[in-house]
Amino acid sequence: MDEKTMQSLVLENKELLNVTGVEGVDNFNDEAVVLITTKGKLTIKGEKLNISKLNVEEGKLMVKGIINSLIYSEYEGQREKVSLVKKLFK
Repeated sequence: MDEKTMQSLVLENKELLNVTGVEGVDNFNDEAVVLITTKGKLTIKGEKLNISKLNVEEGKLMVKGIINSLIYSEYEGQREKVSLVKKLFK
């Protein structure tokens, strides 16, 4: 697998999450952090969340707080690009 598309999630005691493969932060507050990653949109839900480290060049992020859920979904920007390409080649 290509290193640029690899992603890892390491959750420690539901209080510390390290994520690699981060391309950007879409939105965040103390109850949710929404990331754009190499594998799609990742929504982190919890309480008292804060981003303690972020390095977009290396694709790394650290979130602290009480983490209750991690949810992947397709990134809408990627879906639009694909459908546009498909339309051009029909």
